Amino acid sequence: MKHRDPVLQTDNDITASSYQKTVLPNGLGIVTETVPSVRSISVGLWTETGSRDEAVRTSGISHFIEHVVFKGTKKRNYIQISESLERVGGYLNAFTTKEQTCFYARCLDEHLKTTIDVLSDLAFNPIFPEEELEKEKEVIIEEIKSIDDAPDDLIFDLFDTRVFGKHSLSMPITGTVKTVRKFTREDVLEYLKQQYTPSNMLLIATGQVKHDEVVKLAEKFIPKQKPKAKSTRQTYETGAYRPFTLEVQKPITQSHIVVGLPFERDDSMYFPMLLLNALLGGGMSSRLNLELREKHGLAYTIYSSFNTFDEVSQFIVYAGTDVEKNNKVLKLIGEELQKVCETAVPKKELDLVKAQLKGGIIMGQESMSARMNHIARDEYYFGREFSCDEIIDKIDSITVKDIRAVAERVLVPSKLSTLTFVPKKRRK
Repeated sequence: MKHRDPVLQTDNDITASSYQKTVLPNGLGIVTETVPSVRSISVGLWTETGSRDEAVRTSGISHFIEHVVFKGTKKRNYIQISESLERVGGYLNAFTTKEQTCFYARCLDEHLKTTIDVLSDLAFNPIFPEEELEKEKEVIIEEIKSIDDAPDDLIFDLFDTRVFGKHSLSMPITGTVKTVRKFTREDVLEYLKQQYTPSNMLLIATGQVKHDEVVKLAEKFIPKQKPKAKSTRQTYETGAYRPFTLEVQKPITQSHIVVGLPFERDDSMYFPMLLLNALLGGGMSSRLNLELREKHGLAYTIYSSFNTFDEVSQFIVYAGTDVEKNNKVLKLIGEELQKVCETAVPKKELDLVKAQLKGGIIMGQESMSARMNHIARDEYYFGREFSCDEIIDKIDSITVKDIRAVAERVLVPSKLSTLTFVPKKRRK
């Protein structure tokens, strides 16, 4: 086993913690963050597979598997699975993204063994009863329909479809009604065999945990397989991106607008982009909210987001407004994006945004689940963990010049795409 020494060891406050990492002979990565000041733990078993790893024919199968493993394993039926942690005050769930699937649990530290046992059972021992697969298909189809009925969700799926084109990043996490209906038990078993291997997984535990104990439990419950080479992902080339402007009529009463673009991932831009995103659309005091909602009364909801994938990042602005105000909303969004490129952000404003971001990060330290998710992000995208102090230092080090440089590099007007959902015109 390969060990890495703890990078931080203090126990004075909620931000105090120690990280350790071990890689088992089967390839499983184990990362723990010991937080001495709490009694709770959060444990996640992460698999590096998501919707971008699927074929067009099996679009949505990662999400489907995330659902159906809860229907029964070789050791537990679905009732025993749901009761395994709930009966001791814990919580068990899962989620799928474009690049990962995570089974996770929250509970008291005394139930660590049960937690790792159950998470491992879900990942490695599902039985996929045929009748349960068919029932869960209907559940997921209803989930897809609910997204179709929620334009403020659907617009992001359609935006990704247009932005990423024929690349698998374009596919929705849930799949489509057509693909889900066609899943077979053989499809599920083959995908599980291909992706759910220890060498394609991370076990992350935060809270009142001891690293050596987590390692021993992982050795007990995770299969002792030979490490398997990871599947090679299709790389997205940002040069393939073609900006677009698209208006789609929907049976809605309000317009929904998304403006954004993909850009090549550059880790040196990560923290400046976090600040730029917060400055533009990260809260009630952000520039977009103050200008469009508070000053002009044009939108009830307006925000921006910054997302990162393996090789590409994405910046998006969303607004909901009256159809008659679409042009003005788009004009003002464009002006705000241009302004941050052309005019230096006042230091006082940047300091306020830094304080907002740092406050959220420090308060997030009180959630073991948030810490567990942050470790996963750090491992997958940076290959190491960032302590709270390191993150604060990086934020503090960002200058007005850094913000303008990253804005000029990313927010190029000619590269922005616009997707608008407008109310369907009524026939007279």
